[in-house]
Amino acid sequence: MKQVWIFLLATFLAVPAMAQKKAVDQRLQNTGAVITEILNIPDNIPQSLLDSARCVIVLPSVLKGAFIFGASYGRGAMTCRSGKHFDGPWSPPVMMMLAGGSFGFQIGGQATDFVLLVMNNQGADSLLSSKVKLGADASAAAGPVGRNAAASTDAYMRAEILTYSRARGVFAGISLSGSTLRPDNDANQALYGRDIPPKQIIEGHAPMPASAAILMRVLTHHSPRLHR
Repeated sequence: MKQVWIFLLATFLAVPAMAQKKAVDQRLQNTGAVITEILNIPDNIPQSLLDSARCVIVLPSVLKGAFIFGASYGRGAMTCRSGKHFDGPWSPPVMMMLAGGSFGFQIGGQATDFVLLVMNNQGADSLLSSKVKLGADASAAAGPVGRNAAASTDAYMRAEILTYSRARGVFAGISLSGSTLRPDNDANQALYGRDIPPKQIIEGHAPMPASAAILMRVLTHHSPRLHR
């Protein structure tokens, strides 16, 4: 009888874990679809910036909206150039969370895709170790668009993180100052089946999930190596 109860308990616990793993896999597949579509837009992220980025964060369908006070919340994934110095091939993904608020007259909700480029090692280390408030803990700026756009202005050169959005078919740089980013530890545990620090994921101590195949393929095709 005791063995039956143990089996039933294990089954009961496994069902929500499987559901969470399925949700995280779907989220990863969505990041691949979003980055594929964005990098196929004629005026998208400048190639020089993508080639210099240490990490790329994709947050599909972030919901923002409410009456008078608008709040944004979304989940996605970050992949970095692997290795201790962020100069290797693209790493297995770290699941991430975005949260923020903004005052203004807003009615209704709208889903927006966000893409963030982490431009230096310091910004990457910060995101992998703790919650980061954009504009305070890490300098951030709306990124320029256009494959050949000038990206050498002081604002872009100083920023640790460049931010972009796509809503209603329009792709543009956007300010996310005041929002916070942090690793989604529950999602990472569901994805990899164990509690593993984000830094170890980036350094290659975790297997590449099958659900990240599109994300990896697209980034490897468009930017296979780091350009300093």
